[in-house]
Amino acid sequence: MEDTEGASGQQPARLRQTPTWLITQTATLTHRLVSMALAAVGATRYHYAVLSALDEFGSTSQAELGRRCHIDRSDMVAAINDLTASLFVERRQDPSDRRQNLITLTDSGKRRLEQIASVLDGVQDDLLGPLGQNERDSLATTLRRILDHRAGELDEPRG
Repeated sequence: MEDTEGASGQQPARLRQTPTWLITQTATLTHRLVSMALAAVGATRYHYAVLSALDEFGSTSQAELGRRCHIDRSDMVAAINDLTASLFVERRQDPSDRRQNLITLTDSGKRRLEQIASVLDGVQDDLLGPLGQNERDSLATTLRRILDHRAGELDEPRG
């Protein structure tokens, strides 16, 4: 029997059976929920990505952060400027290569990361409320497999 409950039940069956359509609709909803939650605490998804990368990988160049987080160079500069002004990261000249900046997470940046992560945990719980933990884990695994399969395309230059 076809699942016609919820908002997706108002859409044509062909769309409700098309994974790419469902992924796009879910991504749009997720983007809106995450953006609103982050804006409420004065953060952006780029702030979260940069702080997360620095926490996990340690100090690194601004260029490497952009590659790891898939953030365009100009957006990365703006994010680093925001985070530096708030004292969440330090930017200084890399002593081994004076042409690049080395970005370091500060103690207040670690606290800020935990605050943002807590906000995002709330969004996750709200969005994924109908799913049990096994289903959430399975969804995350499936989405990672899809992204990993096509990951190289994220690294291609944008036109």
